[in-house]
Amino acid sequence: MNIDFDAHPGFSTYVLLLMFSGVVMMVLATPAVKRTTIGYRVLNGIAGAGFFGYGFYLAFIFDGGTYLIFFKAFILPVLLIARTIRGMATYRPPAPVAPATYAPPAYGPPPAYGPPPVYGRPQPAPEGTQP
Repeated sequence: MNIDFDAHPGFSTYVLLLMFSGVVMMVLATPAVKRTTIGYRVLNGIAGAGFFGYGFYLAFIFDGGTYLIFFKAFILPVLLIARTIRGMATYRPPAPVAPATYAPPAYGPPPAYGPPPVYGRPQPAPEGTQP
């Protein structure tokens, strides 16, 4: 493990900050944090996984050599966390929609039936029957 505050306090702090910000961003990406859009959740999840993964790599897999510390990399987590908190604070639930009112069809006696329609030419009555 590469976290040793006695030998390399700057590196160890950087690694822990990377992992902490990654965990916070992944928590903000969960559906438990409501009132954020899907796009911001996806962005928080991807960036959080990247930060945590890089911190894990530096803490447990990295075995020396050169590395660069980009403190500018902490601007993105700060912006995303602030955006998520601001979105939670300014969220207004949508106005409730009134249920649709409509008149059900009136029930009553069935309509009166008249004579059936006559199709084509009328046929003469057969012989021996009265019209």
